[in-house]
Amino acid sequence: MDLAINPFSSGTRLRDMIRSIRACKTAAEERAVVRRECAAIRAAISEDDQDYRHRNMAKLMFIHMLGYPTHFGQMECLKLIAAAGFPEKRIGYLGLMLLLDERQEVLMLVTNSLKQDLNHSNQFIVGLALCALGNICSAEMARDLAPEVERLLQSRDPNTKKKAALCSIRIVRKVPDLAENFMGSAASLLKEKHHGVLLSTVQLCTELCKASNDALEYLRKSCLEGLVRILRDVSNSSYAPEYEVAGITDPFLHIRVLKLMRTLGQGDADCSEYINDILAQVATKTESNKNAGNAILYECVETIMGIEATSGLRVLAINILGRFLSNRDNNIRYVALNMLMKAIAIDTQAVQRHRATILECVKDADVSIRKRALELVYLLVNDTNVKPLTKELVDYLEVSDQDFKEDLTARICSIVEKFSQDKLWYLDQMFRVLSLAGNYVKDDVWHTLIVLMSNASELQGYSVRSLYKAFQSCGEQESLVRVAVWCIGEYGEMLVNNISMLNVEEPITVTESDAVDAVELALKRYSADVTTRAMCLVALLKLSSRFPPTSERIKEIVVQNKGNTVLELQQRSIEFSSIIQRHQSIKSSLLERMPVLDQTNYLVKRAASTQATVLSVKSAPAVTPGGPLKLPNGVAKPPAAPLADLLDLSSDDPPVTTSVPTTAPNDFLQDLLGIGLIDSSPTGGAPSASTDILMDLLSIGSSPVQNGPPTSNFSPLGKETKSVPVTPQVVDLLDGLSSNENAAYPTITAFQSATLRITFSFKKQPGKPQETTINATFTNLTTSTFTDFIFQAAVPKFIQLQLDPASSSALPASGNGLVTQSLSVTNNQHGQKPLAMRIRVSYKVNGEDRLEQGQISNFPAGL
Repeated sequence: MDLAINPFSSGTRLRDMIRSIRACKTAAEERAVVRRECAAIRAAISEDDQDYRHRNMAKLMFIHMLGYPTHFGQMECLKLIAAAGFPEKRIGYLGLMLLLDERQEVLMLVTNSLKQDLNHSNQFIVGLALCALGNICSAEMARDLAPEVERLLQSRDPNTKKKAALCSIRIVRKVPDLAENFMGSAASLLKEKHHGVLLSTVQLCTELCKASNDALEYLRKSCLEGLVRILRDVSNSSYAPEYEVAGITDPFLHIRVLKLMRTLGQGDADCSEYINDILAQVATKTESNKNAGNAILYECVETIMGIEATSGLRVLAINILGRFLSNRDNNIRYVALNMLMKAIAIDTQAVQRHRATILECVKDADVSIRKRALELVYLLVNDTNVKPLTKELVDYLEVSDQDFKEDLTARICSIVEKFSQDKLWYLDQMFRVLSLAGNYVKDDVWHTLIVLMSNASELQGYSVRSLYKAFQSCGEQESLVRVAVWCIGEYGEMLVNNISMLNVEEPITVTESDAVDAVELALKRYSADVTTRAMCLVALLKLSSRFPPTSERIKEIVVQNKGNTVLELQQRSIEFSSIIQRHQSIKSSLLERMPVLDQTNYLVKRAASTQATVLSVKSAPAVTPGGPLKLPNGVAKPPAAPLADLLDLSSDDPPVTTSVPTTAPNDFLQDLLGIGLIDSSPTGGAPSASTDILMDLLSIGSSPVQNGPPTSNFSPLGKETKSVPVTPQVVDLLDGLSSNENAAYPTITAFQSATLRITFSFKKQPGKPQETTINATFTNLTTSTFTDFIFQAAVPKFIQLQLDPASSSALPASGNGLVTQSLSVTNNQHGQKPLAMRIRVSYKVNGEDRLEQGQISNFPAGL
């Protein structure tokens, strides 16, 4: 009667509670039902209700699976385990495994009950205890109960043996020192006929090998024969319905035995030789038309590759993987590609035989297979097959999906750079990649292409003509446009006059106006890309020197950017217009071809920069500002003095001369012209690492920040100009190059140390008292030659500074030769504040970097 009134009493059946919970339409209703049921269970626990204890525990387990807290029922598990009957123990052990884990302190209280049940006469109760111990055993419980489990391995009942072996795996994992206790029992169990016992025993042997080297050596001596017998019997056995899966007898036992063989044969030639025959038998006899057979074959291949197998057996294994690549199942093909990537390090020649099939996988519809196959093709490339493989990949690049083009392009470029021995072939492949997927080519790739073209003088004409034709047909590829524009600007006369024609070429007709049209088209088409437009302006400036009749038209195109909102483009437009209009006498020498770039040095610095970037991403150590940098070799290197230190002209401390090792600049593109200039902006920031000399060949010093106010102390070229919307203050440093100068100021020793002396001589231009030309002379006071000599200077913001290149980068020893360098300074507060300057000199002595710096304050009056 009470049960009918209260549906949530402790006597409610489990199915009724489940029905009530499922009937709830909202989460709030479900929580209310669970709350009422938990209250009833708590009441029954407090009343020590033994009649419905097992039912309450079953309901608690269901509530736990729904995610509600059930910790208040943990002690009920222990009471049920201590009961005498099998039903109570079954619910108790089930609750123990579900509601508790090995970290619970309550678990220590159940050890004694487990020990009693492991010695119980009822095999089913023993099985319950073994199952629970195998799931929640802690290290302390493993040490206490290991003897009982070891004894049960010798039981007569197969199910007890199987569970004892599985429980032993948990014990060995928790306490590896106990591995030696189970070695003998595990070896003896391999003689059993019951497949369940064999399967769990093979797993136990595998775990023993991982846990102890002694166990590994013992099992190599005592188990190999038994494993070979098991594998032969299960491979040759007749139809066994209780073990058959898809026509194959017990594939699970097959796979476990193969894995154990791989563990035993790895690094041991004798064991590997002993199992070679049975592996060959399994590899040839197993059918591959079902998944079960494919799983056995794959595991067999992994075992062959993991042991000291013969070359013939390895070829057989790789041929199996080749068959997998022709399978229609994507999963099988993917695992085959993964395995081939491992096998290529063992037997490259055998993998090469399946090159055609692997190439077909690159064109697969599944993106995972495409990417894995592309990685494998990259590993297959060598000097003999690079050309056919590259042709296949480039041909596929034309029809590949947009999502796959980036990966494919990166791999092709890497292959071409790594394996090209013929410059013409390299250029042809890169031009085709730029034409098909130029939008996906990374900057460093086309930078390298430009460096190579500047070094290959015999191919410059071919390059500019090929790029011009590619630009006409594929002008939407950004990287192609940049390289083509650069080439037209540098080698435009070769394009127009068909200079340096190769035998494989046909003459093309391109007029001077056509070349300008191409650059103008690129300038208009890429109106949103600052880099491309800047390169177009530089190319137009150079074409104005190459093709004088087009100068007026080029000037009109350049002037259109005078009002550009991007300061970089506006500045270039103003400066280039001034060069075209006012400096005809020096334009030809100013706009000569770019000097040949040191290709080897460039590639070395590029590789070093890439490696440094990868290392910084992997681990970027925290550096305290002003503290030493921690280098990998343990040497503490003081950080480079920031530019703010150079500009600290108000300091009362005397100039400090230092001579310490320093590192070469990381930005290899900044070093291409060998001019190290310091940004003299008021912020005192170091030059940006992203400054690209290839992007800004005519800008001397640091570029202004785009879309920001112009710097007040530096502007390379051009007069003071007003334009909308920015009004930059610029000085035309090219004015008056031919005017007379006088020397009315004494020469001073600006800097001297034990190793170096620097003297300054001064010249003034008539009518311009604020402008001074300083001629710096450097003398080496040591007996060793200075190489990679670089002079840098910084001035306060009211002074403008222009550094010309030094006469040489090598300073002879003992004053036997001098290096000179010209500095142009403009004192905007002439007559109010004197000149002041901080200098820094870097050079190498016998390959070791040196750095010296100091402050100059003894300038003659009137400067």
